Amino acid sequence: MTAGPILAACAATFVPSDPPRDSRLAFWRDSPDGPLPPSIDSHTRMAIGSTVERVPTQSVSLADALPMLLALRPGETTHRSVAFWAACTRTALGYVGAGKVLPAVTPGGRDSWRLGVLDDEDESHLRLLATALPPEARAIPLGDPPAAGVRLPAAADVLRDFLTAAVDTIPRLVSPAEDGPYLGWNAEASPELRAWADALAPDAIALSLRIDPVDPGKGDLSDSEFDATVQVHGLARPGVVCDAVDLWRHPTLAESAFASDPRIAVLDALRRAAQDWAPLEDLLRAEAPHRIRLEDDDLASLAGDAGRRLRERGVEIHWPRELVARTSTRMILGEPGSREGAAAFGGDRTFDFDWRIAVGDDVLSREEMEELVSAERAVVKLRNRYVVADSALIRKTLQRRTGTMTSIEALRASLTGRARRGEEDVRVDSYGATAAVARELSDQDPEAVPAPAALRAQLRDYQLTGFRWLAGLTSRGLGACLADDMGLGKTLTLIALHLYRQQTPETAGPTLVVCPASLLGNWRREIERFAPGTGVLLHHGPKRRPPGETVTPGGDIVVLTTYATMRLDGDVLARTVWGLVVADEAQHLKNRAASVTRALRTIPGLARVALTGTPVENRLSDLWSILDGVTPGLLGPYAQFRRRYDGSAAEDGIDRAAELAALISPFVLRRKKSDPGIAPELPPKTEIDLDVTLTPEQAGMYEALVREAMEQIETSDGIGRRGSIVSLLTGLKQICNHPAQYLGEEHAALTGRSHKIGLLDELVDTNLSEGGRSLVFTHFTAMGRLLRRHLTTRGVGCEFLHGGTSVAAREELVQRFQNGDIPVLILSLKAAGTGLNLTRADHVVHFDRWWNPAVEDQATDRAYRIGQTHPVVVHRLVTAGTIEERIAGMLASKRQLANSVLSHGADAFTELTDRELTRLVALSPDYDFGGDL
Repeated sequence: MTAGPILAACAATFVPSDPPRDSRLAFWRDSPDGPLPPSIDSHTRMAIGSTVERVPTQSVSLADALPMLLALRPGETTHRSVAFWAACTRTALGYVGAGKVLPAVTPGGRDSWRLGVLDDEDESHLRLLATALPPEARAIPLGDPPAAGVRLPAAADVLRDFLTAAVDTIPRLVSPAEDGPYLGWNAEASPELRAWADALAPDAIALSLRIDPVDPGKGDLSDSEFDATVQVHGLARPGVVCDAVDLWRHPTLAESAFASDPRIAVLDALRRAAQDWAPLEDLLRAEAPHRIRLEDDDLASLAGDAGRRLRERGVEIHWPRELVARTSTRMILGEPGSREGAAAFGGDRTFDFDWRIAVGDDVLSREEMEELVSAERAVVKLRNRYVVADSALIRKTLQRRTGTMTSIEALRASLTGRARRGEEDVRVDSYGATAAVARELSDQDPEAVPAPAALRAQLRDYQLTGFRWLAGLTSRGLGACLADDMGLGKTLTLIALHLYRQQTPETAGPTLVVCPASLLGNWRREIERFAPGTGVLLHHGPKRRPPGETVTPGGDIVVLTTYATMRLDGDVLARTVWGLVVADEAQHLKNRAASVTRALRTIPGLARVALTGTPVENRLSDLWSILDGVTPGLLGPYAQFRRRYDGSAAEDGIDRAAELAALISPFVLRRKKSDPGIAPELPPKTEIDLDVTLTPEQAGMYEALVREAMEQIETSDGIGRRGSIVSLLTGLKQICNHPAQYLGEEHAALTGRSHKIGLLDELVDTNLSEGGRSLVFTHFTAMGRLLRRHLTTRGVGCEFLHGGTSVAAREELVQRFQNGDIPVLILSLKAAGTGLNLTRADHVVHFDRWWNPAVEDQATDRAYRIGQTHPVVVHRLVTAGTIEERIAGMLASKRQLANSVLSHGADAFTELTDRELTRLVALSPDYDFGGDL
């Protein structure tokens, strides 16, 4: 649902529900000159002024309303209540992203997500939101209006209810209805989960320590004494805070403020906190916990390790505003004040670093650090401020030795602002050459170098930007990953880079391109077309000769080889000094331990570039493997990378996603066809899912296979069970395609036994009558052969390109299709889903569905790419009521998730329980075996 201007201009009132995700927004006209909602479907009691009226409303579920609210843009005309709910939705999205939610069970026994523990900043933000809540947002009155006036729910309660409903809805927006508790929309009531959810619930209260000078009127804090007062905060009722002693002095008021007597919870929390800071034990022996007189050692410990341990336990420390108590270790990389520019950054140079202490955001000199260590009091006046000195940390830092970093280590530290030494993670302040390079790379504003004169092509604006970006990185000896969508001209951009590097003796030299065998011909043709003066050598086939026999250092030549050949000839290729090493379709390198990945890393090059349309195909570690191949060491050791980035939110408060983005964004350039600067270059694309039904023959076979296979699966385990599940899923997909495929009938007639065949005939005939050309993808080679025989029998000219097609035959088929000699080209999804340029097609049919939507998108991009001048129509055939329909729904919901379970293929389903598997593969209960639903 999108935010239409009329609906966005209406008042929006929140209507809560159990479970919270079933809550709604009621849109209505709150003034005579305001707009009516575009689709009236209900009447709701609303408080208008001092009266209550039933007004016409449009009720919108949160599942539809939240995406609408997030899509609102600044400057759009919106009602103040709609703008308010949009702000609340963004807040809820932030809480979900930060993991500040917990599982719960509603009073009605339904699973739900709710807000977890929020920090002081969050609570302050919520108080501001509650203050800003417009009256229209809570206009549904409480009960009947009394004579004294209309009663409305409290703003804080309405806000909390909406946020709870939003965080219960957001995680399910990408889940099917039947996913089960905490994932699906319609999960059955689960009261048995209540005890488990309650055990996960945090304490109702939290403690903090407020540090105060004993004599507030004393001007010199360095000569003052300090107290620490225990404060109690209500987590169930944010905003409620008091000194702990007041709970004992006024127990009735305390119970009223906290909804229940919190004193036992306070003592339990205090007992746990005393394990981290011993002085709190004195309060456990007191009549009531109140305050502690602090010695200098106590102050220093609260500013140091003890304070950090308390904060990790949830006990915040509130220091006087005039006192700075936040000290931390810093690594100083380079020389502060250095005037070295980016030009001084060299691939083999090492960079010095030193250790310092920062007070707040100010880095201290060694002399100041020594002054703090030698001070007689814990509180010292320094730089016109009072500082609590963590003497142990400062002394340890003074004793640390200076050291050096390699250029790539220094660049990584400068980009992220952090470095790891052993088990310690420290902040880095960088200066000089590495800081200059990091700034330039982060700005991503490459030098406006002109395209090489030898290039026989006009680069589009975004291609020129990509060329300049590659030129800037490779000129420094750094690697790069050009990750544009398939079909945006990465090959041409790379050819321009090769020609540019030939213009300078320091970078000139042969380029090695490693690509799938299906792309050798395309690379050769593109080079001959756009760089006619550049030599092309094919290092492939049984009669290949070592490149060293024909390639001279500094020569203007491109050597083309395949991943399979490179794996065999890695030592031969490593004997040549390459000016540039290029990995095309670099997702082939996603397995860091694969022999092909290891072989590429042994081939030396002055610079390295990866080209791929899918830098993260399955998981984030794919990106590590690709980038480590072009810029070794940039992301650090794999084990360290995985611990740091390939998991959930960090426990140390550092935004790991932002840190990773800062690290990789200078080296990965990702542009999509939908980007504003690219979309005008391409014709429109229309994607349509077409449902077909099973014939009676298919339905009988389908149900029989499910029944027989499930009996076997339910009595097996281990690898045998997993194999049976994969066999079942494959068989069901074959039956959905055609009975002849499942039965292995190579020469049987296909007409009338599968509605997919009839629909394919209709699509192909319609497209041919309009002068169009079609691509038909299937991931079954046997089905591809059946389709070729069927279409040929009908008089439709077609060919089949699959994994067994030789390189020469592939090139011939592509050329004939592009020339218009073949009206229909059938392709194996695995063998022809990447690299090929088939812009003669204006119609793409996915005869069956693959488990990974990214693979389907790559296949579609054979036709929908730069060079395509006609609108492209994509049809996906889905058999309703079967596993295909359920997989199609999962694909649609997971298409944007790089780490989707579907990316792991059929293996992802082998871990399903018998019940889950039965629900996945069973025919729809509405199936009547006559082919209709």
